[in-house]
Amino acid sequence: MKITRLSFLSLLSVLVLSGCGASKSIAPVTSIENLPLKTSKIKEDDLKRWSHLDIIKDTVPGMSVDKAYSQLIKNKKGTKVIVGVVDSGVDIEHPDLKPIIWTNPKEIPGNGIDDDKNGYIDDIHGWNFLGDISNETLEMTRIVRKGDDGSENFKKAKAAYEKEYQEALASKQQFDFINNADKTIQKELKKENYTFEDLKAFEPKDPTVNQYKKVMLSVISQAGPEFKSELKEYQDHIYNQLNYNLNLEHDGRKIMGDNIDDLNDSKHGNSNVTGPKKEGASHGTHVSGIIAQVRNNGLGGDGIANNVAIMAVRAVPDGDEYDKDIALGIRYAVDNGAKVINGSFGKGFSPHKQWVYDAIKYAASKDVLIVLAAGNEGADLDVEERFPNDRIASGEIADNVIKVGALDTTYGTNLVASFSNYGSKDVDVFAPGVKIYATYPNNEYKYEQGTSMASPNVAGVAALIRSYYPSLTASQVKHILMDSGIPTNIDVVLNGEKSNKRSFSKISTSGKMVNAYNALIMAEKMAKTKK
Repeated sequence: MKITRLSFLSLLSVLVLSGCGASKSIAPVTSIENLPLKTSKIKEDDLKRWSHLDIIKDTVPGMSVDKAYSQLIKNKKGTKVIVGVVDSGVDIEHPDLKPIIWTNPKEIPGNGIDDDKNGYIDDIHGWNFLGDISNETLEMTRIVRKGDDGSENFKKAKAAYEKEYQEALASKQQFDFINNADKTIQKELKKENYTFEDLKAFEPKDPTVNQYKKVMLSVISQAGPEFKSELKEYQDHIYNQLNYNLNLEHDGRKIMGDNIDDLNDSKHGNSNVTGPKKEGASHGTHVSGIIAQVRNNGLGGDGIANNVAIMAVRAVPDGDEYDKDIALGIRYAVDNGAKVINGSFGKGFSPHKQWVYDAIKYAASKDVLIVLAAGNEGADLDVEERFPNDRIASGEIADNVIKVGALDTTYGTNLVASFSNYGSKDVDVFAPGVKIYATYPNNEYKYEQGTSMASPNVAGVAALIRSYYPSLTASQVKHILMDSGIPTNIDVVLNGEKSNKRSFSKISTSGKMVNAYNALIMAEKMAKTKK
């Protein structure tokens, strides 16, 4: 049967002409051009759930999730939707995630037998394609390590590698200076955990120490009272880059023993979907929480979607993912019933991109929606290529992929997160991606930011649609998310550069922000047209 796609405006006309009795309380939001800009600081309780808030009521560019629950689906029953989280691993013991972790009904736990005969022994909650690998190189590092093959790809990788390596060395030098300043101030104050006020009251006579004081005052003013943890994260990032990501001598894959260039050598890994250390699963744990951490249980934050089972697919190390693991991870999620897959990962080089393209097309053939993060380089993807993508020279390879850019917490010129990639061809929509509060390993919660956080916000809305309107296809859900979003023509700053401004309507395919309330209204009408 041929499916007719309805644009948002045409759907509005259906609402009016059908005489369905839609009241003003459930009318979709279509314009925010006259919205007053929010000038006051967001309250802490609101910040923890700002992606759930409503742009009209709260003047925060959230996705109107709370409004959708209270006005549209409060008394409705949805069906369970499996969401595959292809990521760094998931802390499946976290109390806010444990109740919603997928369990393979065809596998008997711990018997060492491949009961469902899918090639993966004891895959109770998903599969870990990385085994005990934690730290890995970047794809450009692997290409350079293989040696010059005379290709243009090698030349690009070599240039990118040298640039990033020099930047990492400069960052290390900067960190070492700050670290030395911190240790000197600790010694002078005879206090390990000093405050901004301690520093202001400190009057060193030594000019070098006085310079260190100015440095640390600047650090604390930017990072806040928790500057020690910020410095530790900065240190870990830099040293991970130099010791692993950009280290030509490092080969994390060798412990796996598989042939990375052979997709058919596919039964590697193990069933430990958290990974060797819970801390290493922080990214996937946070992503999973954004999608579906248990709602209204008094713990941490709330997930976007109810009626979700999170399937953990560990395929993303600290470093670049391998195309092989991503392709197999997508296929694993599809074959085990996922209807939405979230992919908060990406890289600039992809030697086996066709494997991933084929996996995306396989997911499309099985009616599975894939939600991808646009990336955090502040780049125009109309100019720069980032993988995975669903677009080649001839157009989209399939109609089941939606790529997501990140919004900041305030509507206005700084609406787009300074780090977010954008592009009128390769980025489809935008969603909240700054200061997103969600689950973290070892029963904790944390704010994180990135298009990695924007993507699961959209995956959560997609899961809502597929739960309450299961007759809709992956392609239809994708277009609902795009067509029902909230548009605006305001000029926004890109890549944090005030001189780089464009109309928000021109930096993605849809020119819109995902809105759960609008999406569910459209989904209901579209589902009715199919009957």
